[in-house]
Amino acid sequence: MSRGKKMVERITELMNDPEHIRNIGIVAHIDHGKTTLSDNLLSGAGMISEELSGKACWMDSDEEEQARGITIDASNVSMVHKVGDKEYLINMIDTPGHVDFGGDVTRAMRAVDGAVVVVDAVEGPMPQTETVLRQALKEGVHPVLFINKVDRLINELKVNPQEMMIRLGKVIDKVNKLIKGMNEELYNNGGWKLDALKGNVAFGSALYNWAISIPYMKKSGVSLQTIIDKCNEGDAKYLAKASPLHAVLLDMVVTFLPNPLEAQGRRCHIIWHGDVNSEIGKAMYACDANGPAAMMVTDISFDKHAGEVATGRLFSGTLTRGMEVYISGTAGKPNRLQQVGIFMGPTRVDVDKVVAGNIAAVTGMNDAIVGSTVSSLKEMTPFESLKHYSEPVMTVAVEAKNTKDLPKLIEVLHQVAKEDPTVRVNINEETGEHLIAGMGELHLEVVTGRIKRDKGVDIVTSPPIVVYRETVAKALDGTVEGKSPNRHNRFFLSVEPMPQNILDAIQSSEISMNMENIARRDALAALGMDKDEAKNVKDIYGSNMFIDCTKGIQYLNETMELIIDGLHEALDGGPLADEQVQNVLIKLHDVKLHEDAIHRGPGQVIPAVRGGLKAALLMAGDTLLEPMQKIQITVPQDQMGAAISQIQGRRGQLSTTDAEGDQIVVNGEAPVAELFGFAGDIRSATEGRAMWSTEFAGFSPVPQGMLSEIVMGIRKRKGLKEQIPTPKDYLE
Repeated sequence: MSRGKKMVERITELMNDPEHIRNIGIVAHIDHGKTTLSDNLLSGAGMISEELSGKACWMDSDEEEQARGITIDASNVSMVHKVGDKEYLINMIDTPGHVDFGGDVTRAMRAVDGAVVVVDAVEGPMPQTETVLRQALKEGVHPVLFINKVDRLINELKVNPQEMMIRLGKVIDKVNKLIKGMNEELYNNGGWKLDALKGNVAFGSALYNWAISIPYMKKSGVSLQTIIDKCNEGDAKYLAKASPLHAVLLDMVVTFLPNPLEAQGRRCHIIWHGDVNSEIGKAMYACDANGPAAMMVTDISFDKHAGEVATGRLFSGTLTRGMEVYISGTAGKPNRLQQVGIFMGPTRVDVDKVVAGNIAAVTGMNDAIVGSTVSSLKEMTPFESLKHYSEPVMTVAVEAKNTKDLPKLIEVLHQVAKEDPTVRVNINEETGEHLIAGMGELHLEVVTGRIKRDKGVDIVTSPPIVVYRETVAKALDGTVEGKSPNRHNRFFLSVEPMPQNILDAIQSSEISMNMENIARRDALAALGMDKDEAKNVKDIYGSNMFIDCTKGIQYLNETMELIIDGLHEALDGGPLADEQVQNVLIKLHDVKLHEDAIHRGPGQVIPAVRGGLKAALLMAGDTLLEPMQKIQITVPQDQMGAAISQIQGRRGQLSTTDAEGDQIVVNGEAPVAELFGFAGDIRSATEGRAMWSTEFAGFSPVPQGMLSEIVMGIRKRKGLKEQIPTPKDYLE
């Protein structure tokens, strides 16, 4: 029997015993060694040869990933590890570290219960380490720490044992500080504090296949001095035999990270807000394989032979071939599962069934999108939607090189949006423009490259364009009257900037339309909103809120849905530059409706509300917001001036400069619009000695002096009239 087949048999046996399962994600800043580490774990489990581990990048199965040497897609693998005389099934997801692919990390964190946070011993925790850690903790995922590249401390920096202990201690303290800042309760009482003596921290070198933790030192007799001596002698092979990385790390995973039974009891209330005492609630909290099926889709990929493959975490029940399931947000028609399997890196292995507590890969769910809730019950409360930390801030226009490929291009764009929810696809039928918005230049390059390579559509892309947002500068004085085309219906609206504390609560999902009305009213009142207004919130759209302040108006209830549709149309494209509107509080003060339903249909209500809101936005000083990025640059002291001028020359703001040894860390913020070509410029300005990273930092107002120029540029590009409309244009 082949090695792979034997492995699958052991996996399918262990799959039924949740106490012996660990679902883990490998997370880190870019280039801190996640994929090399994942290769080592696979080699230890006997899935790839030892010679290849660390070089194969087996988890980077896409040719684009191998060419660039970075992970782009999170990839799953299941393997078996033995501790003592017991075998454990480890379902592992290797995640990307590049900021442009942060959406993959968010999705992977929903599927796992524990995370191995990898930190480079020389660089220490970096901005993306903080971001991925925050994503993990927000999903209730338990962290352990692996400090990688310890051989560099010894061979390159020539540290002695005492200095090494101090440096490693500093890394642990920094990560602990991040965990404590994000969740003090779990840090103090939930066992999330990292402590080398306890054993939930390991040190090592993923490239040379060795690692050590204090419990393993006692077991193997390998001391810190042994490690320093062997690294100096260049004898990494001895360390890899005496203290192999996969054994140390997977022992730590099994000992400190929770199994699905423990984890779901603790995590379910974070990611699911349904009734705990319902049948499905009890089944999920108990990880019950005999209960109704409940799965959250965290990834969708396309297989040339099997079509769409949906991967996700199964929280309760059992999935089998031919079973019928319902998908949240669709019209209630069931989907029939065609194949049920698990992932072994790039290959998918079919199995007879997958039970609760595992990560499943199924085909046949054509209605599913990333974030869908899949259940054997028709009316299950869906899981909390996945909240991404950054937003698509760059856009490219794409068109088919040959007109005959146009229908195929539209189909492919829909597919791309389904596979990667951080990509926003906008197909404008009026102008014939197809836009793809992504997280950054690299993200868009990869997405458009795959359309050409994998989907076989030859496309032409425009240079990247920055995505702006519109918002109001001040509260509107009085109200605006929106009239329907037949003049029989009138809507009186006002707009004002959203108070910052309420905006923060919406963006962190503390307040949403999924909440019970009373809970939402109380949460808003606690933030200072008038109780009557808080009770009458009718819609939250993006980061905008709509409140009905009217009293006792006949026929309003049956018209409310149309009013909300009209608001959405206006918010999708503001009057200034047809960009999305955000951070606006809209109030409806009075309504006059025709008593005959035929005269207050969609053709009358939607234009009235849309025009009224656009006029109100203009009267309240509609302005543009531009996306910003945090920048951190680490350079030698003599290059500090060059790094600072790179930020300042791009309309950037400096926040701090800190000395770390002989290096200076410069922190700042700059608009995305000014950061095109930043990589090449910073390299040449600092003679290639700068290390930098960027991270999305929200939106901030465009400087007043540049506003009209930018607005004109956008209007021209979109083929809109150059003349900016006036409120009168919308109220005629």
